[in-house]
Amino acid sequence: MAPSSDLPEAASRRLAEGSFSSGLSVADFAACLSMGLEPLGLVQGFCAMQWGTYGGGILAGAMAPPAVAAGGYAEVYQCPHGFVSGEHRAWGQNYEQTWIEAAWRTGFSSALSRMVEEATTLDAHGVVGVVDTETPLVEAGIAEFHLRGTAVRVEGAPAPTGSPWTTFLAGQRLAKVFEAGYAPLGAVASTSSVRVWANCVTEYALEGTGGVWSGGGQVAEVDQVVRAHGVARELARSRVRSDLHGDALHGADLYVLTREHGPGDLEIQVRLKGNRVRRVAPFSPLPVPQLTVALS
Repeated sequence: MAPSSDLPEAASRRLAEGSFSSGLSVADFAACLSMGLEPLGLVQGFCAMQWGTYGGGILAGAMAPPAVAAGGYAEVYQCPHGFVSGEHRAWGQNYEQTWIEAAWRTGFSSALSRMVEEATTLDAHGVVGVVDTETPLVEAGIAEFHLRGTAVRVEGAPAPTGSPWTTFLAGQRLAKVFEAGYAPLGAVASTSSVRVWANCVTEYALEGTGGVWSGGGQVAEVDQVVRAHGVARELARSRVRSDLHGDALHGADLYVLTREHGPGDLEIQVRLKGNRVRRVAPFSPLPVPQLTVALS
């Protein structure tokens, strides 16, 4: 359909050249143009994953380590008091929920791959300004993964021969990466999930008391919870590190979520994401922007 003659000349010219969509802000869009990145369109990827809260079926009050911890981190915390009663937590355990981590990795990577596939159909060199959202649907035991970004083409570059690169960065932050001599290779992300089934000492501490065996005013670390947080962070870091393949991580973002499923029953989830970048040139300052408006 030809542009209407009632439209302004500039609008008619733009319509004749073809339309496109973008998820960038005005400032980020302008920064992309100044770097020689031509926006092609908004691309998206989606995936929905289902997993059980307890995986292998460990129940509150179980008296043996859960089988689901096999192959992952697991650590037992024994009661220091001896047998007191049937209700006394004679042991506790931290264990890695490997089935949740596997489902998360599948959901994120599937959504990312579908977004890249859309960018490939546009003959894009890369996808900038990637935004990732994860929406848990607790009632259904499902998590939805949605990734979206703006596909771009490098002006004057040969046609892409491989999969487009991806990055969470856009605008000035992306410009500074190029200025420093680095090129974005991919958006990377990982998760870890550690369950804390408290022993008696941890249970009393989480209730705000040291129990009948502690003196008044006792101050001490809750060792089992501290250990779980440390392990969860290290698991997320090690997985991102393995995805870098020797490259650098830029713009790392660490998010920690703690859920309480019941008395003495915690879940610690860590999300770590960032941008895989590689040095391709020495530091090269970008040209100084030219003055376009002068106030007299």
